[in-house]
Amino acid sequence: MATWDDVTRIAAELPEVEIRGRHDWQVKGKSFAWERPLRKRDLEELGDTAPEPPILAVWVPDKLAKDAMVKAEPEVFFTTSHFDGYAIVLIRLSEIPVEELEEALVEAWLTRAPKTLAKKFLEAP
Repeated sequence: MATWDDVTRIAAELPEVEIRGRHDWQVKGKSFAWERPLRKRDLEELGDTAPEPPILAVWVPDKLAKDAMVKAEPEVFFTTSHFDGYAIVLIRLSEIPVEELEEALVEAWLTRAPKTLAKKFLEAP
């Protein structure tokens, strides 16, 4: 399963990524993935289902993708009411295979990167 080292390695392979702080990955000043500890309200809301850290937050293309991910793999992906209305999903880092993490990070990067940069990335061999 994935670790912070995996997140850093995968994100570093994407164009124009900067790491801000300890666990905040950005493209052109926009975060696309970051550590998201659960807050008191999150813990109350999730109750016994609240996962242990580490938890990674990532942008996804839209709320439909978010809902599909949470429904398909609730042991890996989840959300809290804090993120209602946002195309952001939370990932139980210790439960996601590295290959799936890579897909999630690339998708998050594509979601937040400027269109011209994303197009150049997608067209590269």
